[in-house]
Amino acid sequence: MFPRRPIKHCRECGAPVVYRIPDDGDTHTRAVCTRCNTIHYENPLMVVGTIPVLGDRVLLCKRAIEPRRGLWTLPAGFMELQETTAQGAARETDEEAGADIAMGPLFTLLNVTHVGQVHLFYRATLHSEHFNPGAETLEARLFTEAEIPWEQMAFRTVSKTLECYFADRRAGSFGFHCIDIS
Repeated sequence: MFPRRPIKHCRECGAPVVYRIPDDGDTHTRAVCTRCNTIHYENPLMVVGTIPVLGDRVLLCKRAIEPRRGLWTLPAGFMELQETTAQGAARETDEEAGADIAMGPLFTLLNVTHVGQVHLFYRATLHSEHFNPGAETLEARLFTEAEIPWEQMAFRTVSKTLECYFADRRAGSFGFHCIDIS
């Protein structure tokens, strides 16, 4: 499988690359430099976020950006270098919702192989229902389970995470969920 934005030039020497299986015993097609033979590995992107809860309500954000502008999501985004997954999830919650939270445990890990991503959601407790949404959010709002706008959810990973959260809450015990999205 080729990346969505293929590498065209070597990051080491600037020469063109070709996509082929390297001669080093690898079994995957990689971008290989035609001059210095540097192999460029392309790995999945990490998306990190939270399920912020206050009482029986969950915080959702209405997206102000593409993709899926105007649809609802949990606060989440791409992990940055130099941060842990939990730090990234807390940062994204602050950036998107301006929410004051206490981080909880990792709740879902979702493999989204068709787009080369792994999504991680942590449970979190809100300290307040006052939010200060950032530029990527049109609205940040609390929802009970009955109020969740399921037909207006931006991503399947968010819907699956919320389904697991509400099922676990009804069962009275929270677990860890690993889900493959195809």
